[in-house]
Amino acid sequence: MSNPPTGRSPAMRVPLLDLKPQYRALEAEIQAAIRRVCDSQAFILGPAVRELEASVAQYCQCRFGIGVSSGTDALLVALMALEIGAGDVVITTPYTFFATAGTIARTGARPAFCDIDPVTFNISPAAVRAFIETECERSDGKLVHRATGGHVKALMPVHLYGQVADMDALMALAREYGLRVIEDAAQAIGAADANGKRACSFGDIGCLSFFPTKNLGAFGDAGMCVTNDAALAERLDILRVHGGKPKYYHAFIGGNFRIDELQAAVLNVKLPHLDGWSAARQRNAAFYDAAFARAGLGDRVRTPKALPGVRHIYNQYVIRVERRDELRQYLAGAGVGTEIYYPIPLHLQQCFAYLGHKAGDFPEAERAAQETLALPIYPELSEAQLQYVVDSIADFYRR
Repeated sequence: MSNPPTGRSPAMRVPLLDLKPQYRALEAEIQAAIRRVCDSQAFILGPAVRELEASVAQYCQCRFGIGVSSGTDALLVALMALEIGAGDVVITTPYTFFATAGTIARTGARPAFCDIDPVTFNISPAAVRAFIETECERSDGKLVHRATGGHVKALMPVHLYGQVADMDALMALAREYGLRVIEDAAQAIGAADANGKRACSFGDIGCLSFFPTKNLGAFGDAGMCVTNDAALAERLDILRVHGGKPKYYHAFIGGNFRIDELQAAVLNVKLPHLDGWSAARQRNAAFYDAAFARAGLGDRVRTPKALPGVRHIYNQYVIRVERRDELRQYLAGAGVGTEIYYPIPLHLQQCFAYLGHKAGDFPEAERAAQETLALPIYPELSEAQLQYVVDSIADFYRR
């Protein structure tokens, strides 16, 4: 298939994401749920929030859910609940959305980056072990970062693009070195390992985002922390209302991190459909895999690899390609929406210059930032649209 010459309309349009079909299918039910909240005039931490917290916790194989104002605030309040702050160190990945390391820095702690696995894009357990063994030491029962003297308190893996990180290996490291574990599952609700264990159920606290582009998306910002620890759940619950319990009595400082009742009402309507939507993303990913194989593009396009037996929910379908930026421009002209997640790894961001990193420090993260491109994967795509994306990419390389 050849794309039209410059100046002509594309033969087809395939947006990176189109939320309107999902909304149209659920419009009456969503509007009724919103109307019930409006009729009740109970807008803060009401029955819709309690229902959502219980349902999402169960979905994530956890005992407790604490609804919060965004995925970013879920990470922040999780760090606060574990009393991570000034002088502490948290191990995480440089190849992720900014909030992962940004929230660590906001507490006064120091993000310590470890490189990624080139197949899954998730943090490499081998890189974590190498960091601990070469840059840290045990002192008075604590793991200490030699260069800064900071107490290495926690590990924050990210389940990127919808595939669970290697949590067996990471949890073994956490147990060995006494680290708390916060799972950044903003892109991975319902993702599971080969044993069926779901994202958020491995560590101390799992953090979810319900940003509209997620597999389970709200009508704005919303998030949740889930945990199996009753004491942590209580602390998270108090922290999200300024650290006050009872009201106006503050044993510690929290913030305004409450989830909105209206967002919870919308999410309660959507949650029963989540498995169907994730299955549709998986079907679309399988179609892409087969279509790219038929296209015979060799190493020019490398499709994402789901590890054997895992439940990958494909929040994103991310390929590695040659001449990525040229391809993206070509696809835009062909009417195909794409995105780069993420063009600059966190260790090279200007705001983290104080950490002292340079280009070459985390080569796999840097290579991913230069080669990856996210393609449309949302559930309502037709096979004709998916094939058009593949044909357009093949046409680019044939040219």
